[in-house]
Formats: sequence, C-alpha cells, structure tokens
Amino acid sequence: MNKSELVDAIAAGADITKAAAARALDTAVETITKAVAEGDSVTLVGFGTFKASARAAREGKNPKTGEKIKIAATTVPKFTAGASFKTAVAAPKKGKK
Repeated sequence: MNKSELVDAIAAGADITKAAAARALDTAVETITKAVAEGDSVTLVGFGTFKASARAAREGKNPKTGEKIKIAATTVPKFTAGASFKTAVAAPKKGKK
C-alpha cells in the first residue's frame, strides 16, 4: 500500500474527502516526526510507539575495498509495534501461504 492508497482508505473509512484525508495524514506524520525529533515519544495504544534511539559509534567496513571505517554515533528513529498490531500481523491469513 502506498500513500495514495492509504489516503483513499482513510477517506472511505472516515467518510471524508480525499483532500481532507491527505491533510490529516500529512499532519499526523509531521506531528510524529517533530515530536520524535525533539526527543519525545509518540505512543498510539495498540498500534505502537515511535521514539528516538541513540546508536553508538562503531567500526564498519567499506564493502568495496574492505577498508575499516569509523561510523559516528547518531540518533535514529525507532518504532516498536504494540500488542494488537503484532497480533494482527501474526494471525494466520486465509487463502494465503
């Protein structure tokens, strides 16, 4: 599913226009991004939690030359799925392998 398909599904499910659904989705994504960038976490009960996570500096390897390189410490976004989301994804699908 891509963004336009998600907008269509939101519009149909909420009985609103596609334009309103697109604005709502864009606003939700921007709000989550801003909150996580500021160090806050965003928890959607049953769905999951978005948060910033520190990644330590480490030594890597250039795959082309094999040369060792230093990779700097950084902060990355992290998503942890909630129980309901995990259950829905793990549920056996009828008619699919």
